[in-house]
Amino acid sequence: MPKLVVVTREGEESVLDVEAGLSVMEAIRDNGIDELLALCGGCCSCATCHVYVDPAFSGLLPDMSEDENDLLDSSDHRDERSRLSCQIAVTDELDGLTITIAPED
Repeated sequence: MPKLVVVTREGEESVLDVEAGLSVMEAIRDNGIDELLALCGGCCSCATCHVYVDPAFSGLLPDMSEDENDLLDSSDHRDERSRLSCQIAVTDELDGLTITIAPED
């Protein structure tokens, strides 16, 4: 079972065992980390699941869709590490992925 390392806005780190196939957003939500609002429930229609991805894993992630890119453009906190956590499926290849929850817009 892949592990996901989640860093909250306050810098608290949690290591989660995540079932492959879930989205990073679902894993965070299902493990009781309340900072990630995920208002649209994973439909890629808001940016409330914005996270920063460890650059060491960027080459292993799926390409960003035009919709995800447009939604991230609405954030004042977007940078080169930005992704929507609902758009990243957890795979065995992503074992150890570290994400940091982005500041709320």
